[in-house]
Amino acid sequence: MTGRKLPDPEEIAPLIRGSVSLDALKGAGILPLREEKDRLVVALTSLDRFPFAQVLAASFGKEAVGELHSPQDMELLLNRLYDLRGGIGDETVTAMIGIDDGDDLFREDVQSDSVDVPVIKLVNGLLRESLKIRATDIHVEPCESEVLVRFRVDGVLHDRLRLPRNLQAPLTSRIKVMARMDIAERFSPQDGRIGITVGNRAVDIRVSSIPVQHGERLALRLLDKGSGLLSLEELGMDAPSRETMDRLIQNPHGLLLFTGPTGSGKTTTLYAILQALARPSVNIITVEDPIEYDLGGVGQIQVNEKAGVTFPSALRSILRQDPDIIMIGEMRDYETAHIGVQASLTGHLVLSTLHTNDAISAVVRLMDMGVEPYLAAGSLLGAVAQRLVRTVCPQCAEEHEPPPLFRREGLFSVVRGKGCDYCMGTGFRGRVGLYEQFILDDDIREAVGQNLPPSKIRAAARAKGFRTLWELGVDALREKKTSPEELLRVVSPEEFGPSGEDH
Repeated sequence: MTGRKLPDPEEIAPLIRGSVSLDALKGAGILPLREEKDRLVVALTSLDRFPFAQVLAASFGKEAVGELHSPQDMELLLNRLYDLRGGIGDETVTAMIGIDDGDDLFREDVQSDSVDVPVIKLVNGLLRESLKIRATDIHVEPCESEVLVRFRVDGVLHDRLRLPRNLQAPLTSRIKVMARMDIAERFSPQDGRIGITVGNRAVDIRVSSIPVQHGERLALRLLDKGSGLLSLEELGMDAPSRETMDRLIQNPHGLLLFTGPTGSGKTTTLYAILQALARPSVNIITVEDPIEYDLGGVGQIQVNEKAGVTFPSALRSILRQDPDIIMIGEMRDYETAHIGVQASLTGHLVLSTLHTNDAISAVVRLMDMGVEPYLAAGSLLGAVAQRLVRTVCPQCAEEHEPPPLFRREGLFSVVRGKGCDYCMGTGFRGRVGLYEQFILDDDIREAVGQNLPPSKIRAAARAKGFRTLWELGVDALREKKTSPEELLRVVSPEEFGPSGEDH
């Protein structure tokens, strides 16, 4: 019973007959490796697994021979076998043709290869593949003659499958059953959650459905518990931005806002800050909608409007819990903003997000929601506008001459990704953040308190060294992190020009 290197999954897949489930082999701690005349060589995780190997060999009409392998190597091979068996193949879709109503398919709700129901295999395959290629979202979009399935990778959507129109009902119903949503309700928006495991990875999935012209459109947001949380060190800030951030979050009280569109990484940054601040001597409470990750040592409140738990009502309760640091998922209205500002003025550090295009607009947005200028000036520590730009794939990056716009910025060379297997032909792999930091000092507070126009506030900030998203993006181009086209996709030079003035 001597171990050797395990074979590739394609070599042993033919030995695993349809009647033998990978779940059963995983539970027994065995895998068939090869046939040698009248013997079946079986991989074992330990010697006490040999009786299971004998049973398996008997089903082949052969004698068992065991090979010891590490549980880690066996699990890796099993995961690759799951990928092979659970892939989204044509036969899975073909088996679903003619199914118009999936309501009778959902007796078993398991994530494994032990099910033969085509729609379950299709959904499982979609989930596994999305995680394999680092997708953060899956979109199921019914069209007039087909159902389009798209994956979002590094912030950009890519087509994955085009399914026949009659598969919409079983596919939608299956996902809604997994998310514990009402499959009979097809004309009102719904939200749900799915919890799955893929190998040793725990993944939470937020599901949203909305009625559209040709059926129900589904959006699935994947939250990988094993790789989702980043520390401040891992956010990719440059040294000056990181020093400024460290200084801001050490303030004992005040309001710090993070701005940007959906998907720009605001929540990831907030969670990184809370991890850095969490310690036994500090009481941190958050109000979120939804709670995306569990944070140790932090009290997290989930907004539930049906139960009367809104941002304002939760904030009022929080202030009776003697918090030191408060995180508000989003300032959506005057009441939330007013309570948050008052809390920051009474000895609390308050972190929150706003939907604005740039950092200086956060001040304008606060006042638009009804916060008095003198209160905004007195409470606000600063605002950080952020964007995520895709980084050029290191394995297929090529030097190019910059477009005229960037030559005017002093660039003589830029990089673009040609496209390869490593980046799935996109030319990009991963993302990096751009952080526009607007910090208030006495002069800027005076400008804000006097309710001066944004151009005046911007001028005062630039005199103190304020740098725009565009300028930060040009620096990323200079450091060969991203491409000109990607920067223009995320930041508009007309909106954040090098002069720092609004155009």
